[in-house]
Amino acid sequence: MDSSSSTHVIPSSSSSSSSSSSSTFDSHSRWSWDLFLSFRGKDTRGSFTDHPYWALNRCNIKTFRDDEGLQKGEEIAPELMQAIEESRIAVIVFSKNYADSKWCLEELVKIINCKEEREQKVIPIFYHVDPSKVRNQREIYREAFTRHEGNADEEKKGKIGRWKTAMREAGKLAGYDVNEGRQVYESEIIQDIIKEIHGTIPMVLDVNGNIVGIDSHIERQISRLEIQSNVVVHMVGVCGLGGTSKTTIITALYN
Repeated sequence: MDSSSSTHVIPSSSSSSSSSSSSTFDSHSRWSWDLFLSFRGKDTRGSFTDHPYWALNRCNIKTFRDDEGLQKGEEIAPELMQAIEESRIAVIVFSKNYADSKWCLEELVKIINCKEEREQKVIPIFYHVDPSKVRNQREIYREAFTRHEGNADEEKKGKIGRWKTAMREAGKLAGYDVNEGRQVYESEIIQDIIKEIHGTIPMVLDVNGNIVGIDSHIERQISRLEIQSNVVVHMVGVCGLGGTSKTTIITALYN
């Protein structure tokens, strides 16, 4: 089957337009992670989620995948919240038992908040679940929330309300449908996902980050270029004697 086929891609059900990726990343130029993976470990850790994780790392896309040791106790680990906030992209793998995990649901709330406040790009993957059942919280997802609501006090009811709202918003986003009934190999879908992610993240060239005094050179060049808009295209000519670090400075400036 042609891997360029997009039959497995779920279009956004939201009518609101999103800002371009260039403006998204200009407003928050420093990220600790390229991508955060949110998933239910018991469903996909050793199977579907594992494949894109290693493929992304081979592409030098710095990906945060929750270590099982971080999920201890009643509250989600602050390291996870920080990782979500410092990630350029969030990928949510909605699986059959995703809504059973309060940690997954807390991650989901944080991701949607970062989408709204930090313009984080969010990509949902619907793994063996119907996107409409996620969006509308039907069947197994409704059952999961019913279990959460059992004996819930007012504080927890408020938290559950936020979980439901975040899931509804995530379910409206354009994403990928990975279901058993579709005549598409999972490997093809993973390739398409990685292609989308790779095209979103700016290429970073290799340069020694420990060069003494390079920061002042970069700051001076940036001020000269007066880069304030993506609309303006700057052409920069660099001349000088060989061995005077022209390539190093320009590479650092590009990054």
